[in-house]
Amino acid sequence: MRLANKTALITGGNSGIGLATARLFVAEGAQVAITGRNQATLEAAAKELGPNALAIVADATDVAAAERAVARAVEKFGKLDIVFANAGISDNTPIGGTALAAFENVIRTNITAVFFTVQAAAPHLNDGASIILNGSVISVLGNPGYSAYAASKAGVRAMARVMASELSPRGIRVNVVAPGAARTPIWNRVAPNAEAFAALDQRLSRTIPLGRLGEADEVAKTVLFLASDDSSNVQGAEIFVDGGATGSPAGAPIYRG
Repeated sequence: MRLANKTALITGGNSGIGLATARLFVAEGAQVAITGRNQATLEAAAKELGPNALAIVADATDVAAAERAVARAVEKFGKLDIVFANAGISDNTPIGGTALAAFENVIRTNITAVFFTVQAAAPHLNDGASIILNGSVISVLGNPGYSAYAASKAGVRAMARVMASELSPRGIRVNVVAPGAARTPIWNRVAPNAEAFAALDQRLSRTIPLGRLGEADEVAKTVLFLASDDSSNVQGAEIFVDGGATGSPAGAPIYRG
């Protein structure tokens, strides 16, 4: 098992990519602390994950709560080997139609909270630990209406490189996984029922060279690679898990006639 005797903290570990990653980490031998805001979904996730998991109610944007969550994880499992700063939000912030509070909420959740999660964890990390930040294809695609989200995820990339420089003396690696469109609850707001999601799926799949949405498990497997010793010489990198949407967009079905 690739994570035997390792301890991990996953923010937003109660659904979507975070939960898929927690499942995989536990299966690979890790002890995993997951955080989230929803106590019910956290408890359900912890029950599913079993005795090697600890669920902690914590809002990532609350710095004191994040610090307490790290302290609880360390108290339960000992020093940390892996941090997956996964928690984040998406919101539509078009020019001419965006309130300051909405814009700042995205930035606070996706950049500020990520920084302070890492800062809280840093003193408790074993040398040689791995930190993975969750980015997005939106940081490079220029999707209309997503200025705050795109800026936040581009900021994650830049921040990861600085963190990698600062933590390299301890052998701590910092990398980014950047998912493309995938089947996760993040779509619930724009596609609240099965019919709406099917239409969204069809539309988005035409813009992806591999012709389909990704799966949370596919992102989780990339996070596992970055968390494990398999990526021992990978530092300050960003890996896109997007079916080619950023690397070869002209190969998408929409351009095939």
